[in-house]
Amino acid sequence: MIEITTPVSEACARGLKVGDEVAITGTLFTGRDAVHKYLHEGGQLPPGVNLREGILYHCGPVVIKDEAGNWKCTAAGPTTSIREEPYQWQVIRDLGLRGVIGKGGMGDKTLAACKEYGCVYLHAVGGAAQVLAQCVQRVANVYLMEKFGAPEAIWQFEVASFPATVTIDAHGNSLHRDVLAASQAELAKYL
Repeated sequence: MIEITTPVSEACARGLKVGDEVAITGTLFTGRDAVHKYLHEGGQLPPGVNLREGILYHCGPVVIKDEAGNWKCTAAGPTTSIREEPYQWQVIRDLGLRGVIGKGGMGDKTLAACKEYGCVYLHAVGGAAQVLAQCVQRVANVYLMEKFGAPEAIWQFEVASFPATVTIDAHGNSLHRDVLAASQAELAKYL
């Protein structure tokens, strides 16, 4: 397990390779479809959201307020990333991301952006939302809640030892592409 702390340098991101298991400590910002489309269309991040050398998590968390009025994350599973493919390359380029967490992988545009700009795609375990929420030590803030609603808002999480696996690296390698090719080759034997 490779320990990573945010902010993440380009050298750190480029030092990772497909198959590496990481444990992330520091700040994660969430962002789903609405945020990606908003940024793609020229929307600006609110003050306080700095994604440069950061990690963006494709997640629509379940967050509630406790008795003291503080936010508490109760579920933080990854959402399907391919929906962000039309926008992700631009967000990586324009905002200086070093990591994107989600599930299911990304396409060729994101793969190319990861290679060019020094970013990695990290796969988090689907179906483990409550377990992953245990890594969220604190919900520091929420942004654009009024504009997009709770699942699509940008949540700022402070995490400790958040587990993920590198499945697209900054060298043009993609575990998703490799698995698809191997599966198609195997299927062709039976057709």
